[in-house]
This record gives sequence, structure tokens and C-alpha cells, in this order.
Amino acid sequence: MFVTTAGRTDQESIAKARHTASELKVPYIPRHKRSVAQLQKMYTGDCLVVGKDRLDLYKEMHKEPFFFHPNVAMLRIKRLLKGEEDPYVCAAGLHSGSTVLDCTLGLGSDAIVASIVTGEGGKVRGIEENPLLAYVVKRGFETYLSGIPLIDQALRRIEVLAGDSLDLLKSCDDKSFDVVYFDPMFEESIIESNGIRPLTNFAYTNELTEELFGHAKRVARKRVVMKDHFRSQRFERFNFQVNVRKTSKFHFGYIEI
Repeated sequence: MFVTTAGRTDQESIAKARHTASELKVPYIPRHKRSVAQLQKMYTGDCLVVGKDRLDLYKEMHKEPFFFHPNVAMLRIKRLLKGEEDPYVCAAGLHSGSTVLDCTLGLGSDAIVASIVTGEGGKVRGIEENPLLAYVVKRGFETYLSGIPLIDQALRRIEVLAGDSLDLLKSCDDKSFDVVYFDPMFEESIIESNGIRPLTNFAYTNELTEELFGHAKRVARKRVVMKDHFRSQRFERFNFQVNVRKTSKFHFGYIEI
């Protein structure tokens, strides 16, 4: 892959793009008024465009970029603030001060909601296997301005780790988080939303295993939680109790520790 600037550049944006390329240990390519498609034909590979307010990640041969935005998390937070229930929060039993390890971070919507609920006294850590996604989402958490201080503070509190969930779970101490969370159904959930469809170009889809859930149960103090399609056999296979939602294609299940 390579890094370049947005269409309109100045010395500040060039310096920012160069710094990003250095952090990622990939080449910086000057834009010179060329389109992303033109640059990808010349240099091949994925392209990260460093703009003034956001990062756009283009998969090679794809026109639609991935970029960080709170997506449905904003709507969910507004509902919570009105006193309405959130299915993930209920399944996980989250409250102020809870600690959460999100093993399938993706765009981070569930992590954002968790950070709102757990507050300053809690802890939310997200694992993303794709290092490029992890970088873009981490930078989004650090810089995105929603106009609502409560949400911006929640974003800043989330810690992002790039790596394999199983390896990172193995490195965790016993009972070091209240909740360990999985949302493995990236592709089915994303197809229904134009806003996050570009994520499918970068998301890894590793299968969940007994070993993975074994470590999750070791690390969790209270619950291991999973979101999955209502037709999924994994709830039964891994002994999850399921919160059935009759009007939704996705259910939340949990293992009580």
C-alpha cells in the first residue's frame, strides 16, 4: 500500500501524510493532482488518503473508500440518553465502571456505545486484526468531533490494539475484564448498510473456535457476549444463552461466568 494527500494539498497536509506513511512504514506518493485510481494503476496496492479531517482507505480496484464515522452508534447513544434500552448493553450487563474487551472491533460502533455506558471509571479495549483498519479507527477515535462532548470523551477513552484476538486473549490475565465481546458476522451485517459496506473489503473473517472461547471465558469476570445472525448455529455450539429479538435478524447471546 501507499499514502498520499487529498486533492488539495499544502505543506502542512504533505507533512501530515509523510508522517502517516512513516508510522505505517509504507511509501509516501505525492498526489500531483492525480486521482486515486490513477495512482493505484501506477503504484498498485491499497491507498490511504490523508485529508484535513479524516483518513480515506481505498482498496485496490474499489472506488468506495473506508473511513471512520460513528455510524449507528450515534443513534443508539441518543436512545440510551432518552432512557431506552440497547440490546448489546442489556446482553452484556454493562454499567458505569464496567470493563470490556471487544475482540472484533471493526468500525467500533459497539465499543463507542460501551464507552458511553461504562464512563470515566470503566475501560473499553478493542482488538482489530487488520492493522490498516486498526490505524484508521484509532485515529478516528482520537480526532473525530461529533459536537457532543460526552460522545467525544467516550471516543477518546477507547484503546485500540492491532493483532489477532486469540493471541491477545492469551496474553490477558485471568478475569481481567468484566465482559469479552465478539461480533463475527461482519459480512452479513455490513451488506445491509451502505454506510459501512466498504469495511467488507478489509475485514478479516476468522472462524471462532473452542480455544478462542476458552480463553474468553478465562479472561471474563462476568460474561462472554456474542452477536450473531438469528440462523447461526454458533449460539448452540458454544452454549450461549440467547436474547431472541423477534423483529431483528441478529441476536445477542451470552455465557454467564
